[in-house]
Amino acid sequence: MKKGIGYYQIGETVELALLIKQAKKGIASNGKPFLSLMMTDKTGDIEAKMWGVKPEDESVYRTGTVIYVQGDVQDYRGMRQLRLKSVRPAHDKRAEDYMQSAPMSVDAMLEKVNEYLFAMDNPKIQRLTRHLLKKHQEAFLTSPAAVKNHHEYSSGLIYHVVSMLELGRSFAELYPSLNKDLLYGGIILHDLAKVNELTGPLGTQYTLEGKLLGHISMMHVEIETAAAELQIEGEEILLLKHMILSHHGKGEWGSPKPPMTREAEMLHMIDNIDARMAMMDRALERTAPGEFSERIFAMEQRTFYNPNL
Repeated sequence: MKKGIGYYQIGETVELALLIKQAKKGIASNGKPFLSLMMTDKTGDIEAKMWGVKPEDESVYRTGTVIYVQGDVQDYRGMRQLRLKSVRPAHDKRAEDYMQSAPMSVDAMLEKVNEYLFAMDNPKIQRLTRHLLKKHQEAFLTSPAAVKNHHEYSSGLIYHVVSMLELGRSFAELYPSLNKDLLYGGIILHDLAKVNELTGPLGTQYTLEGKLLGHISMMHVEIETAAAELQIEGEEILLLKHMILSHHGKGEWGSPKPPMTREAEMLHMIDNIDARMAMMDRALERTAPGEFSERIFAMEQRTFYNPNL
């Protein structure tokens, strides 16, 4: 018995209910419309194309709808794709039951983040970080960390932050020259503006502000504004803003500045480590031992081997 769509391999037949995570209309080369459906359940995602759609289909097969599908999994440029044979609405199913979510409870993750806040010795960094976290806490607890690629599910953002904090503590213990307060503050704040950059865990898209500004510049402004409101001055604010501006590492990756402090460099590395591990784990957990995974777009289109160990 299959557990979910994430475990289906190329060549296998699919008959199950899936949630439409995102539906986009396209026009084929012959001028006929089609729908590109990204479908999901708690085990993973798969894309499918619905050809020859009618105008009324767009309102039926839309983001947030659960549908019954029949088809088979095929290889499309190194990725799994579902070739649909039949599809119909599943009115008896709830979208919430098919959404992917973090493997920890929200309460447990929030408690973890608060542990690191309490561990800060610098009152300026602690106060500023606590202020911004409290301001955005409700959205922070449910937001995904991305539209796709890594932690792109409900509560993915806070889970990403918790994982990075655990890594950050190990780095700070191994390298005492690191300022742990700056590192923890940078980790908690680095992606916090994604609560306004992205629309939410279902059918995640970029908001207008997200498209025009991006979470890096948005968070830079948030820190500056919060520091003024709280009347916090000092080098700590400058250093935190630098960490935000540089955490993607390079200009071509979206960072206005490269990392130029130890803490900024470690933030970038830790962010990259956690994102890449998440992508590899997701691809390999549905890859049989002795086989290679599907291509991971965000990791240079590489495939990864799942050892027989």
